[in-house]
Amino acid sequence: MNNLNSILIEGNLVKDPVLKTTPKGAQLCSMRLASNRYYKMDNQAAGYEKETSYFDVDAWGRLAESCYNRGKKGRGARVVGRLKQSRWNDAEGKQHSRITIVADHVEFKTEFKKDNNSDLVSVDSEGPYDDFGPKTGYAISEKEIEPVIF
Repeated sequence: MNNLNSILIEGNLVKDPVLKTTPKGAQLCSMRLASNRYYKMDNQAAGYEKETSYFDVDAWGRLAESCYNRGKKGRGARVVGRLKQSRWNDAEGKQHSRITIVADHVEFKTEFKKDNNSDLVSVDSEGPYDDFGPKTGYAISEKEIEPVIF
């Protein structure tokens, strides 16, 4: 029986995603996500402390292509996936390990810009994605998040 290995993380992309193709032809999109946490110290009268954590995220296949095309530095994202630990020895025999998130589902926050009339206009209005491409008949509001599901 497999043990439970699931993670949900929300944050902003630290830099533009990178798309690679493996020697066997599989698509891999690597992203780095920053997630902020605000907390109040017991001994502080006012104000909050900010803690930022950084996470490496890998998406594969069609999800990788979509993440590469839609993701960009600063854009908000929600990732659902699993943790994967890689282990290796360097040339000197020293052991190393690295934990990454392997994405199963990625949602990007809708981007908005102001037009000439100072109204917000959706820049990314294709709507959610599933295995068959964009879904139709999808209305976007300022507070919605657009899922990319594969």
